Amino acid sequence: MNQHEEYDAIVVGTGITGGWAAKELCENGLKTLVLERGPMVEHIKDYKTMNDDTWDYGLKGELSREDKKKYHVQNRVGWAPKEDSKHFFVNDLEHPYEETKRFDWIRGYHVGGRSLTWGKQTYRWSDLDFEANKKDGHGVDWPVRYTDISPWYDKVEEYIGVSGQNLGLKQLPDGKFQPPMDLNCVEIDLQKSMAEKFDDGRLLTIGRVAHITDKEKPMEGRQPCQYRNRCWRGCPFGGYFSSNSSTLPAAERTGNMTLRPNSIAYEVIYDDTTKKATGVKIIDAETNEKITFNADVIFLCASSMASVGILLQSKSERFPNGLGNDSDALGRGIMDHHYQLGANAKVEGYLDKYYKGRRPNGFYIPRFVNLDESSEKKDYIRGFGYQGSASRGSWTESVAEMGYGASLKENILKPGEWQIGATGFGEFLPYDENRVTLSVNKKDKWGLPQLNFDVEFKENEYNMRKDIKTQIATILTEAGFKDVNVYDRETGPGLGIHEMGGARMGHDAKTSIVNKYNQIHSVPNVYVTDGAFMSSSSCVNPSLTYMAFTARAANHAAEQFKLGKFV
Repeated sequence: MNQHEEYDAIVVGTGITGGWAAKELCENGLKTLVLERGPMVEHIKDYKTMNDDTWDYGLKGELSREDKKKYHVQNRVGWAPKEDSKHFFVNDLEHPYEETKRFDWIRGYHVGGRSLTWGKQTYRWSDLDFEANKKDGHGVDWPVRYTDISPWYDKVEEYIGVSGQNLGLKQLPDGKFQPPMDLNCVEIDLQKSMAEKFDDGRLLTIGRVAHITDKEKPMEGRQPCQYRNRCWRGCPFGGYFSSNSSTLPAAERTGNMTLRPNSIAYEVIYDDTTKKATGVKIIDAETNEKITFNADVIFLCASSMASVGILLQSKSERFPNGLGNDSDALGRGIMDHHYQLGANAKVEGYLDKYYKGRRPNGFYIPRFVNLDESSEKKDYIRGFGYQGSASRGSWTESVAEMGYGASLKENILKPGEWQIGATGFGEFLPYDENRVTLSVNKKDKWGLPQLNFDVEFKENEYNMRKDIKTQIATILTEAGFKDVNVYDRETGPGLGIHEMGGARMGHDAKTSIVNKYNQIHSVPNVYVTDGAFMSSSSCVNPSLTYMAFTARAANHAAEQFKLGKFV
């Protein structure tokens, strides 16, 4: 590449938001350089484990002792990485960070980022979420409301393909859905029980998930979900949405995108004369060469904490504490969602029933607390929802060591008993004291300062966690399930893998970093559209909201660029 080549726009990051920024900017005619700190991952070609089976690995897919040392942080999540997916998670020994207080930072450095391994759960925010900060006084008021974002939710859902069911709930707006996946017989039983036993509006539905289910509606380069549930390896069918299968190919088709992997962005360059950013500095991950690329528009989509880190490192005489940091809000208000707590139970009966395929989705119980006076809780504010599923146990769980002969043959042909469980996802308040900073003396192998996390749950979060466990135990018990087991595993912020905040959106530069279009207040040609801009967290999975805001911001940037506002 010619580093002196001029670009109209630079996008830092290729994950959920980077792909969308690239697509929208390129389709609007902007010559766009897309930077990714990790290696290239080409759709299908580089999904090297996509068709493997458990028995293809020596340890049934588990990591070796040596690999567990390399992925000691990534393994905190409990389900990843495994031998079949470790290449989509960072080596923690090579990418360290500091923890003043425990923070579980789950990452993937490669083209596509965590869009290859995300859970695909896609839910809209409502005005209950956008108005919460203003109503209860925690955090800064959002400068947008649902009506501002609704058409962008429409655009994103129709493009990525979201299956789900419209419910008419004020706390969970309906969307543009493809046919919903089916609940199984036990999940339907729980759905009926909740409708009969509770009169407070709680209900169960199939998860809203970014998987194609409409076989009659072709999507370019993608096919319907095949129910393999091997999503975290990369899907050769493009059944679920990822940057690699969808937005990046769309950007490439325009002829306006230049994609540069192995490019570690670490600083946005500020020009005090024009009062605008002029480009981005990178380190080539393979050669260690430092290179500068110039452009009129900059999009930071590196993932929430990484984008905050870049802004903190972007110091100048005008911004000694980080680009756009007139408010001292940069790095503050870090949030995540509650995770690793809920309940499970045994299910009697239904032994004559099973299900077809491996549905890569579960059921969802939307928020039902603190919606109005009748559902108000006295010891915490905001709310939570549940994600869960029912399934049958292992086909061999009833085989004991003494099994042999006819009895053994009979047992291995029968699946085990049914079981059901649900995990709570609760809202985390935006506290200014919860922050990320640059390490004073620790650097990574490229000489860049490590991030230091000082983030914790507080009283509101702990009180909510208690009720999350109480409510799901009640729901399962009322349904008649047996041996209800409540769990609350050791965890810290970050493990929900929904880390957000640090460059929050607000009305003015005195209290926030970006405006209602995701522009840095004092540097309007720099947009931050990954989770860093979030001013509160809601209780639903955030990726759909990131994508909607990114599409909106990219179209705003293209319009401003064409009007000559950034020249």
